[in-house]
Formats: sequence, C-alpha cells, structure tokens
Amino acid sequence: MSKSEIGLLGLGTMGAALASNIADNGFDIAVFNRTTQVTRDFKAAAGALSNRITATETLADFVASLASPRAIILMVPAGDPVDSQIAALRPLLDDDDLIIDAGNANFHDTNRRASEAGDKPFLGIGVSGGEEGARFGPSIMGGGKKQSWDRVAHVLTAIAAKHDDTACATWMGEAGAGHFVKAVHNGIEYADMQMIAEVYGILRDGMGLDNAAIAKVFDRWNAGALSSYLIGISARVAEARDSDTGNPVLDIIVDAAGQKGTGRWTAIEAQHLGAPVPAIEAAVAARNLSAARDLRRIGEDMFGAAPRALDGALTIDQLEQALIAGKIICYAQGFQMISAASDQFGWDLPLPEIAKVWRAGCIIRSVMLDDMATALTDAPDKNLMFSSIFADALKANHEAMRQVVAQAAMHGLAVPALSSGLAYFDSMRTHRGTANMLQGQRDYFGRHGFERLDREGRGFHGPWAD
Repeated sequence: MSKSEIGLLGLGTMGAALASNIADNGFDIAVFNRTTQVTRDFKAAAGALSNRITATETLADFVASLASPRAIILMVPAGDPVDSQIAALRPLLDDDDLIIDAGNANFHDTNRRASEAGDKPFLGIGVSGGEEGARFGPSIMGGGKKQSWDRVAHVLTAIAAKHDDTACATWMGEAGAGHFVKAVHNGIEYADMQMIAEVYGILRDGMGLDNAAIAKVFDRWNAGALSSYLIGISARVAEARDSDTGNPVLDIIVDAAGQKGTGRWTAIEAQHLGAPVPAIEAAVAARNLSAARDLRRIGEDMFGAAPRALDGALTIDQLEQALIAGKIICYAQGFQMISAASDQFGWDLPLPEIAKVWRAGCIIRSVMLDDMATALTDAPDKNLMFSSIFADALKANHEAMRQVVAQAAMHGLAVPALSSGLAYFDSMRTHRGTANMLQGQRDYFGRHGFERLDREGRGFHGPWAD
C-alpha cells in the first residue's frame, strides 16, 4: 500500500476541515484521532475524498502510514496537549521527521518547542479563517526554520486561500514568528469586531433601528471602503431569525462575549514590547466587562440605564466614517506591534507579505489590505497612519469619528474601542504632550530625573529636590 504524503493528528472541527482541504487538493493524507470512532466517522463521511484518506487507529500505525521523511500536522488544543502529543510522537519518529503545530499556540510556547526540538524539524503555523477557511482556504502564517517550511510549502500554499491567484500563505520567520503574527491578527480582529459592535449599539440604542434596518446599513457599507469579511457577516447576523421562535437571533443572544486567549496575549505582549495598542486593549477589556452581567445589572438599577436616543445628533454616514478611521487605526497599531517584535526578537518579519497573507481566507480580510500592502512595501518602517493614502483617509474621516465618540459619551453609549482609537490618533498628532507632568511627578517622589528642552543631557532634577 502506498504511503501518505502528509499526516494530520486531531480531528476536531478545525482538524477535520483542514484534512478534508488537503485531500481535496490532491494530497494523500493519513489521519489519527485519540477517539477511534471519530477517525472512523471522518473517513466514512469523506465521500469521494475517502480514497485519499488513510484512517489509522493507533499512533504507531499512523506514523507507519506516512512516507519518509514524514510531515505531521498537529491540530490539538493549545498548551499541555501539544507537549503531550509531541512527547508521544518523538520516540516513533526519525530525526528528520517534521512536526507542525497548527493550533492557536502562544508564541512563547512555540519558541520553547522549537528550542527543545534542536536540530529536529519543527514548525509553528498560524491558521486563520475558522472552519470554513480551514476547509476551503485559510490564511497561513508560518514560523520555524525556512528549510522546514520549504519542505511542506507546496501543500500549505495549495490549501491556502487565494487572492488574485496568490496564495495567502508564507513563511514569517524563525521559531514562534508565525504564531506571533497570528496572535496580532487576532488582536486586530478583537478591535475590529468591538468597533462594529459599538456602532451596532449606536444604531440600535441611539437611533432606534431594528435588526433588519441595521443589516441593510451593514450591507451598504460592505459595498464601499469598509468592504470586509466582518462587516459582511455582521449584516447576516443582524438579519438572521431564530428557527424556533421566529425572533431576531441578535435579540436572544446573551450579551457576554467569549475569548480563547489570543487577543489577551496580544495585549499582554504589547506591554512587554512597549508597543501601544489601545484599541486592542480596549476590546479585550470590553469582552471582560461583558462577562460581568450581574454587576452590570446592579449598575443599571443603581444609576439608571445609560443609553439614550441621539435625536438626530449623528448620521449613518458619520458612523461609516468613524468605522473607516477606526479600522485604519487598529490595523496601524497591529502592524506597529509586529514591527516592534521584529526588532525585539530578530525575526525580520515581512510586513508587506503579512498584509498580503491577510487579504483572503482570514477573519480580518478587508479591501483595505491591498493598499496596506502597498504602503508597507513603500515604507515598511512608517506607521500606516502616516502613509499618504491612509493619512488622506484619516483627514477625511477623523472629524466624524470625533463626533461619534463625543455624542456617544453624551448619550451614555459605551464605545471603548472607538474612544481608545481616537485618543491614540490624537496622541500621535500632538508633538508636545503631557508626559512632562508625569516626569515631574516621578522626579518629585522618586528622584528619577528628567531631560530638559533647553539643555543637553539627562538626570536633571526640579527645585523640590533641594
């Protein structure tokens, strides 16, 4: 019996979709799942693809079914399960067999696993696009040694999403670089989703639009500068009705958002890098606040419900402009963070290629990414906000964003991500800020010293030091 070109271990939702994608693109694949019945059911449901799938029921048979040198994709939950699975596989593998962790791993774990692997091939790849993307074409961000990526690049580029016939899959850099880029992708995703949710709240609570009308607004926006996967699905979510009750689905969903950790990792790592991502941090905080439903009930009973009608204070067009500005700002923060990590970890992360990889397949795919790829190619060290095309867009739209944030605050409509994004924009356009007061305070209580505008050197102190 001929042996499979590649193997996949872990047939959960994403693993099963990815395995089917690999088979659908003409590659023979062996699969294994800890629960044998899951493996059998996957093979049985594969239909015409089943002749390319070898279903195995023991780890030894799984390894034996692969052509040497082997390549094995792990699709198991992040954390200890990955380490346990690697430990179980290693004694069965040859030194040149490649392990590929394609889960949502913390890049620090990927760095450690790459170090522990030593000369044995190991890749950590970020895969974005959800179940549909995994099945029909995800965005893939590779990390590890370039020669290891090159061994399986033909498979990964074949199964990846395509934008103008270009595969949305590329090598990012050594060790955990791929998983780091995926984490920042998810951080941008958090901010983008939160800003959309905030505007939805204004449409619902401030303007009194019903879900059907809100869906039409999102559909109109999706035909313009905001064209993106997230705006598109927001329209579909808004218009959907529950099959049991006939009520709008949005009206029966509990307003408490979940998270799997990658957005939180982005916010934490941004602090370590000294890379400000306030819109992402606000989005993470908003999800945490959403979980405090009992406390929010107490707050409403004590202070009264916050949202009040806008009474014509804002227009639909202003909300669209605010989202355009907000999207530019949150992407700019994400790319600045990637640039900081590139310097910190010596990865030489390819910012234009990252923008290109995100153009299709992934959750944050957007029509803006074409222009972002161009801007980052022309000036990879420049904040996206300062590139001519996005500077012009911000000049045209930031006043509307300002009005949205101001009117939302006046009418009790919480817009934390939009507010944080606007504050970032204003900070970045203010040459003389207020940190001189902070430095004065620090010197007063801790003799930390400060620099002066009128003299060279450091370590000056104020008169209070005497």
